Amino acid sequence: MTNDLSIEQATEIGLHVPLEELMAKAADMCRSAHGNIVTYSPKVFIPLTQLCRDVCHYCTFAKAPRGLSKPYLSIEEVIDIARAGARAGCTEALFTLGDKPELRYSVAAEALRSMGFGSTVEYLAEAARTVLSETGLLPHINAGVLTHDEIARLRGVSVSQGLMLESTSLRLCEKGGPHYGSPDKLPYARIGTLRAAGELDVPMTTGLLFGIGETRVERLETIFAIRDLHRRYGHIQEVIIQNFRAKAGTRMASAPEPDLNDTAWTIAMARLVLGPEMNIQAPPNLSSEGLAHLLEAGINDWGGISPVTIDHVNPEAPWPSLNSLRTKTALAGKSLVPRLPIYPSYNGPRWLSPLVQPMVKRAGDAGGLGREDSWTSGVTVAPPPPLPHPALNKVRSTSIERSVLRSLDGQRLDRSEIASLFSARDGDFRHVIEAADQMRKAVSGDVVTYVVNRNINYTNVCTYRCQFCAFSKGKMSENLRGRPYVVDLEEIVRRSTEAWSRGATEVCLQGGIHPDFTGETYLSIVEAIRTALPAMHIHAFSPLEIWSGAASSNERVANYLKRLVDAGLGTLPGTAAEILDDSVRATLCPDKLTTAQWCEVVETAHRLGLRTTATIMFGHVDTPLDWGTHLLAIRDIQERTGGFTEFVPLPFVAHEAPIYLKGNARKGPTFREAVLMHAVARLTFGNLISNVQTSWVKMGSEGAAVCLKAGANDIGGTLMNESITRSAGAQHGEEMPPEQMDRLAISIGRTVRQRTTLYGEAPAGQISRSYGSQPLARPLSIDAKDYDTSTIARAGRALRHVGHPAAAERLLL
Repeated sequence: MTNDLSIEQATEIGLHVPLEELMAKAADMCRSAHGNIVTYSPKVFIPLTQLCRDVCHYCTFAKAPRGLSKPYLSIEEVIDIARAGARAGCTEALFTLGDKPELRYSVAAEALRSMGFGSTVEYLAEAARTVLSETGLLPHINAGVLTHDEIARLRGVSVSQGLMLESTSLRLCEKGGPHYGSPDKLPYARIGTLRAAGELDVPMTTGLLFGIGETRVERLETIFAIRDLHRRYGHIQEVIIQNFRAKAGTRMASAPEPDLNDTAWTIAMARLVLGPEMNIQAPPNLSSEGLAHLLEAGINDWGGISPVTIDHVNPEAPWPSLNSLRTKTALAGKSLVPRLPIYPSYNGPRWLSPLVQPMVKRAGDAGGLGREDSWTSGVTVAPPPPLPHPALNKVRSTSIERSVLRSLDGQRLDRSEIASLFSARDGDFRHVIEAADQMRKAVSGDVVTYVVNRNINYTNVCTYRCQFCAFSKGKMSENLRGRPYVVDLEEIVRRSTEAWSRGATEVCLQGGIHPDFTGETYLSIVEAIRTALPAMHIHAFSPLEIWSGAASSNERVANYLKRLVDAGLGTLPGTAAEILDDSVRATLCPDKLTTAQWCEVVETAHRLGLRTTATIMFGHVDTPLDWGTHLLAIRDIQERTGGFTEFVPLPFVAHEAPIYLKGNARKGPTFREAVLMHAVARLTFGNLISNVQTSWVKMGSEGAAVCLKAGANDIGGTLMNESITRSAGAQHGEEMPPEQMDRLAISIGRTVRQRTTLYGEAPAGQISRSYGSQPLARPLSIDAKDYDTSTIARAGRALRHVGHPAAAERLLL
């Protein structure tokens, strides 16, 4: 059975194939496209008006003017509802209202005129625009039958629209039928609206209301009408299969309701006709005792569920609690996942107006679904519980289990397998991180390591315009956040000397690409530190700085690296990698190193015996497939060279990043994605890279502790002066002293060891100095516009001439 069925074939199947067989085939079809994921939309229900010109015989939503205190909610009332939803974690503002009440009720027309609007649709557009701009909730609009122009007006301020087709049966519109006297329920009118929405590329929700007197063949005719519209325009993003519920006070109060099997039959036939990719929804509050049956019939979505507002269309049927729904979904072998009011495949410029597209990006995760919690990298918000409730452990995927087994066996996963590991939730999530932790123990043991070091970001002036970077400044950009600065050579050596006195074994140096810096600049920095502090390990200069230094000196990368090593360089940080995929880099850092150039610098360093770290900066415009590309590029280099000491996931910190502020990126990875990056990296690399580091600056102490139980074994450096992440809006401290590092490791039952950059034992004397250190002196820097870059070279020559640490310190004084 496929979605190429004709209506004659579907009728034959639907009337003669046993229900159990229909459901099984529909469930298999659903699983082939949606896996174990069942979605829902956290929403608030905003009934802008309950006046309506139609008189459907089963409806209690529509009211006469005498039943309402006023015709329309005010904008203030709308915003109050929306803000309550935003506080409760909702992403959708569902606007539901009656069809064109001003054409029936003078009180509605007068109310609109008094507010300065000519129609309900005009007022609705203003309400949606205000909700979007003031709360960030994404409007989904159910406004009934609309004209082409009305749909276009609403498209600009909403992410999606909805119109239930309900039924294509004209018989139901005849006298005595449930739609008699309701001009907006005529099938041709509703199909016309859905067709116009398709012409305008508006993502639409539609569906059936069944059990109101139609036959099963008429249901199939409605499903086929939906299929025909979708095949022509591709704009039907979901189909609701909604069972009739009899309501007191209506003409159909005594009408029989469809039973659970009838609902399952309708869902299964919709799936078989509409195909595996279609999102098919059944409201859980209308079949609360048969949720497993609905899942077995082929749905993949529960629709909108509100923690704030009732279902105003079905007020007698309360929403299920999310905990209950999550558990019942898990018992059926599925994971309940929040989504946005627009599905991932519709998240793009074809379907979204320029006003709403940035809001959608900010609200979503890497797969275009909803974010599960309020955690973001770099912010002091407690992370959610890392492991699912035991009731959710039943949700397991055979494909993920197979990929985990292959990785534990040392096999190279392919890109799609790696991407699928990032989809792990519930039981799959537990399985992936526990497997990674098992591999961590086998490869790296039970010791948590860290290095006492100092970060020195010697300038924030940069000629590059990486869209993710909030650290770099233009040479004279007084109007940007923070002033452009340069740290002179004397201050670099002073900070390094101070770090040594506080127990550091490493100084880490990175900065912007200053237009006046040359290869000699970087050589002078290394030589000065080496002269002053012969035992200090110099971990310095990203591949971008190496590439720039070599280019400015008209040298090959290999020759330039040799000069740096001779001057005292110990290792390279493998930053500037971001995502090693040029299609991503074209958006993220278009003028930066290409993937091939980054790899060239790193592999050249490795061939010269210069070890490097490897990093990934993720959670912006990238996808899990991009992550797979990146991880495999790192793995393949390591197989060739063995030169990486560690892999460091760096979650994107969005808050001050230009690409985020412009609305062109997500707000960083979710906590689940960030933890999985550590776990999946461990599984991808196996025993090729012994060390996976978690960034306490990005993850926070609690998040780092979770990552240490998900494949990581190292917590990086104490840093002393972290500034790049802070510039991006991170709130975690600039330094984590050894005392805190030790407590973090001990809190998860591990032993802890200070290490060197190359993972050797730190000298006992430095370990002793690292505890109880005195506060740092105030770091000094010079305004970029006042700095003569030639002084670096002059000071470097002077320090080389002096020739030993004590004399260097005298020079600095």
